[in-house]
Amino acid sequence: LSMFDPETEDMSPEANLRKAIRLTAQTATLVTAFDRIRNGKDPVAPRADLSHAANFAYMLNGTLPNETMTKALDIALILHADHELNASTFGGRVTAATLSDIYSAVTSAVGALKGPLHGGANEAVMRMLKEIGEPARVDAYVHDLFTQKKKISGFGHRVYHTEDPRATHLRRMSKELCERAGQSKWYEMSARIEEIMKSEKKLNANVDFYSATTYHVIGMPIDLFTPFFAVSRMSGWTAHILEQYSNNRLIRPRAEYIGPAPDLKWLPVNQR
Repeated sequence: LSMFDPETEDMSPEANLRKAIRLTAQTATLVTAFDRIRNGKDPVAPRADLSHAANFAYMLNGTLPNETMTKALDIALILHADHELNASTFGGRVTAATLSDIYSAVTSAVGALKGPLHGGANEAVMRMLKEIGEPARVDAYVHDLFTQKKKISGFGHRVYHTEDPRATHLRRMSKELCERAGQSKWYEMSARIEEIMKSEKKLNANVDFYSATTYHVIGMPIDLFTPFFAVSRMSGWTAHILEQYSNNRLIRPRAEYIGPAPDLKWLPVNQR
């Protein structure tokens, strides 16, 4: 995108704001066009009369979304837009602090998001639900994972030690969408897994857990869950980058060696 932007090297606040707005719009267009092209379909151009959320659904599916789908995507976009100094946002700010351009800073953020400890948890949740298949199999499946000491994605958070407030909204949205789509089993399985995790592991669902079923029932392919996260977080990333530019100081953490003392033999300088 930077190669096609005549303002790439213009670091004025006005130009950077324009680039941030364009990036927010372009990311949604890129993600949906990628999915359609790989499925042998022509990309769908965005419409100026649709909202950001409605345009994403329209460009992805080629048909106008209903009110429920638009609302679900709008809520998801808002809830994922920003979350203080998470790994990808911090990476973007570190790059921006060197006064590199906004495209380079966003590239750093995307690279951090690619890591499975940051992005991708909701993909793992949906694959797990598909593997379980039916609500009656939940208990045995989850307890088998406990026995194997395997992690269940979508639970726990580095910041929230009680319920993730974003999960509260997505739980309600997941239930409504699954019931409307006649696919209530996805919500039922999720709710039972959450119940077991809270009672036996004292872990709460995070934002990724119920976003999985929410995205699935509106027709989003599993491998687009993380790219959609980037569509949402682009507004947050660019806001942080603009803030960094506005009051910049190079981000340069110090490092102190605290390992074992090296056992090295050496000669004093006057004996060499």
